[in-house]
Amino acid sequence: MNKIAIVFWSGTGNTKAMADHIAQGVRAAGGEAELLGPGEFSADRLTAYSAVAFGCPAMGCEVLEEMEFEPMFAALEGSLSGRRIALFGSYGWGDGQWMRDWCHRCRDAGACLLEENGLAVNEAPDVSGEDACKELGRKLAVWQ
Repeated sequence: MNKIAIVFWSGTGNTKAMADHIAQGVRAAGGEAELLGPGEFSADRLTAYSAVAFGCPAMGCEVLEEMEFEPMFAALEGSLSGRRIALFGSYGWGDGQWMRDWCHRCRDAGACLLEENGLAVNEAPDVSGEDACKELGRKLAVWQ
């Protein structure tokens, strides 16, 4: 099964652009990509997908968005053991600490991370960022 969920929250459109490019990469590799918001995803949906890409920008002092995304992610964190996931998001300040913290949380939950350090893009993805997103999608689609 190469059905990939891309679950994301985007405030400015940068993380949405990343999600769209990841979906393009999944589809280019022959997989099926489903784009979902945090309100559309829960732990009971995890088994419907071979992998999940979670996307959220850095907010405040480098944390996940607290009203929609963080509650959804915290609620399914206990169900991530053995699950194949990828993390992505954009930031405009700081040094990416939110992504390092997020990756650490996933490893502590027993998740299998596709990219050890996630994929973080400063502001809107440029051509290089778009290519990195598409490559992440391709890797998700063929991940065994």
